[in-house]
Amino acid sequence: MPKEKKKNTVAICEELAAPVAREMGLELWDVRFEKEGSGWYLRYFLDKEGGVTIDDCERFSRAVDPLLDQADPIEQSYCLEVSSPGVERELVKPAHFARYLGSPVRLRLIRPVDGVREFEGILTGYENDTVTLDLGEEMEMQAARSETAYVRLIDDYSYGGEEQ
Repeated sequence: MPKEKKKNTVAICEELAAPVAREMGLELWDVRFEKEGSGWYLRYFLDKEGGVTIDDCERFSRAVDPLLDQADPIEQSYCLEVSSPGVERELVKPAHFARYLGSPVRLRLIRPVDGVREFEGILTGYENDTVTLDLGEEMEMQAARSETAYVRLIDDYSYGGEEQ
């Protein structure tokens, strides 16, 4: 009988929090467990139609904290953070890419190609873990997700239809 693969910390924390987020009418955008300096951070990123409020983050934090304490999926001490993914959010899941097809994005490669590491264009595809961008002037690029540092939405910072 094959041995069941052990879930990583992020997968366990996401599994614990997803029902809480759904119950509150929130989308669990992303979960990260990261070391910064000497400290560890468990970060939940939430979204909802119309935007996430501080109250949403606080309610979610208060609801998920006891579940984390009970399940105890993290051995070391850590800081729990809950926030919105922001306007220039990182696209990390296939559903994110599907939702934002046709949107302007900034893609940063892990290793530069011909000395260029960062590209801006319109997200035109995401298939088999490959991102496709229209760079304009009839130029297109494709990059395997594993070769990207990030893919983020670009906000044009225009308000009321006028450039600032």
